[in-house]
Amino acid sequence: MNKKGTIHFKGQLKLYMQWPVVMTILLIAMNIWIYMVDQSAGFLMSIFVIIYAIIAFILYVNNRSLIFAELVEFATQYSGVQDILLRELAIPYAILMDDGKILWGNSQFAEAIGPGFRPDTYLSKYIPELNRSVFPKEEKEGQRLEVSYMGRDYSVDLCKVPVTGFSQKEPVLEIPEGKEYFITLYMNDVTDLNQAVAEVEDQKLVAGLIYIDNYDEVIESVEEVRQSLLIALIDRKINQYVARMDGIVKKLEKDRYFIIVKNFYFHKMEEDHFSILDDVKEISVGNKIPATLSIGLGFSEETYGQSYDYARVAIDLALARGGDQAVIKNQDGIKYYGGKREQTSKNTRVKARVKAEALREFMIAKDQVLIMGHKLGDSDSFGAAIGIYKIAASMEKKAHIVINDITASLKPLYNEFKENDHYPEDMFVDSQEALRLVDDNTMVVVVDVNKPPITECEELLGMVKTIAVLDHHRQGSKAIENAVLSYVEPYASSTCEMVAEVLQYISDDIRLDPIEANCIYAGIMIDTNNFTNRTGVRTFEAAAFLRRNGADVTHVHKIFRDDLEAYRAKAAIIGRAEIYRDCFIIARGAEEDIESPTIVGAQASNELLNISQVKAAFVLTEYHGKVYVSARSIDEINVQIIMERIGGGGHINSAGAQFENTDLEGDIETLKQIIDDMIEGGDITV
Repeated sequence: MNKKGTIHFKGQLKLYMQWPVVMTILLIAMNIWIYMVDQSAGFLMSIFVIIYAIIAFILYVNNRSLIFAELVEFATQYSGVQDILLRELAIPYAILMDDGKILWGNSQFAEAIGPGFRPDTYLSKYIPELNRSVFPKEEKEGQRLEVSYMGRDYSVDLCKVPVTGFSQKEPVLEIPEGKEYFITLYMNDVTDLNQAVAEVEDQKLVAGLIYIDNYDEVIESVEEVRQSLLIALIDRKINQYVARMDGIVKKLEKDRYFIIVKNFYFHKMEEDHFSILDDVKEISVGNKIPATLSIGLGFSEETYGQSYDYARVAIDLALARGGDQAVIKNQDGIKYYGGKREQTSKNTRVKARVKAEALREFMIAKDQVLIMGHKLGDSDSFGAAIGIYKIAASMEKKAHIVINDITASLKPLYNEFKENDHYPEDMFVDSQEALRLVDDNTMVVVVDVNKPPITECEELLGMVKTIAVLDHHRQGSKAIENAVLSYVEPYASSTCEMVAEVLQYISDDIRLDPIEANCIYAGIMIDTNNFTNRTGVRTFEAAAFLRRNGADVTHVHKIFRDDLEAYRAKAAIIGRAEIYRDCFIIARGAEEDIESPTIVGAQASNELLNISQVKAAFVLTEYHGKVYVSARSIDEINVQIIMERIGGGGHINSAGAQFENTDLEGDIETLKQIIDDMIEGGDITV
């Protein structure tokens, strides 16, 4: 409409209505040209042009009002058709205000919500998940959610649609300025699709491997006439368990089985926490040692071959963690079940001899060896590093021990080497110096740790191709993957024990200096709590080897005596201990004015185990902006799987973790919640 109030066409329609005028102008131009050629022909052409112009003008004037009327009628009918189509749309559709109040919904939406639906109510009243917190924040931004309502699954699409100027045009509804937009909602019923996808997923196959951890030891512990009966019972238990899961089992070797189960039954195995682990341990035909299993299961969305590869990785991880557990690997990560029993120590040293030979071969090919343990190193990591240093020195290789922070417990040992002129000045280097020393002929040996983030210098692992790992902690999912030699034995009391065995096979004429023997002996003594925890025959044999090489037991004991302040701090921690769930004891070690509160915390946790009825002890201490947890148990509680929930690890009866904060009280509550969840889930038994 123009300023005078008359109605005019615009847009494409206006252009279309102006075509007669354009044609008239073209015809006049043509007429002028014809006049120039032939006047009589031009005169005749002028008559036709005048007649065309008159007819076009009459049609334009007379039909203008008719066209307007038909356009109005079409718009009215079109609006009605739109309304019908929107209301009868097969997909539930609704328009909401910015706060989630329903303005309008079509018939399918009302049917999906149910008999209680009425407009002018909040959508969250019916579907709590669809509240204003999940609405799109930007205009024309889409948001897709999966919700369940009244037994049906819906894929919900939300969109923020701007309607600027709506309040000025709409006399009935006024929207506050700045909130001139609607939220549109589509609900697509995907129940049948989800069921079909779930059925397809349930039919997929999961590959698995089952190993008998201690086959030789179990067989040797029973009379010869009953050995075949014992193996038959184990076979029967495994076959019956897999048969209940509608799976297939094939015995590969005397102590190894390959299984295939459907994904549906695999989830049932998860739900019962792999009861076969406990069933096999209950078999008794006179065997003094219960049989334990390791289970590795792999599931890949891509190929069955990938599933089998995952199963092999899982079974290796289960064995590296000590056995008696199930490990599941898929694209999303790794899960652990079981692991409640400490692996039985093997008396044979074949593996130690093989690993020693492999380590020697790798060292011979390199010119330089860098040795490192874990951050905030303890006596075990330091002693093991000294042992590897001795091996490198015996091969006339340049060696350095990477260590950044010297804790109070390490100072006496560290100072003995620094003050001894027999050892070079660069025997110990920090991370920065180690990174400068790296070249193509460098080998890195990692001791007493198998998790890259907590090594002294994680960057070294990415700079060298030859890496060896010696550790006695149970392996987790974040292991050093590019190691050419991995010697991880969870049954060993300490890494120093493992290094002492390797020393005996690395060379026939190797001889430790007393200071070196003392250092390695100290690592065994501390990790076994004076030979009371996790000690086996090989532990004492390693100690005897060190004693023959000049280890002074009295001197080592004197080194590790506490000073008065540390002793008082330990007493203060014990004094703040509290009993939780009748069998757990938790203590805090905040604001202790001592040099190494984490060491004192570990000592306090060992002391707390001397209290009757206590099955596990946890001590939390603040240090360098973090909260360190020392967890200890005797034999009933697996503290390692508890610490893994926090991101740590360790052994069944000796583990630790870190909280990346200083909220001591909050961390204690988190620890309690983890214990509660694991008890309720059956992961630990009290």
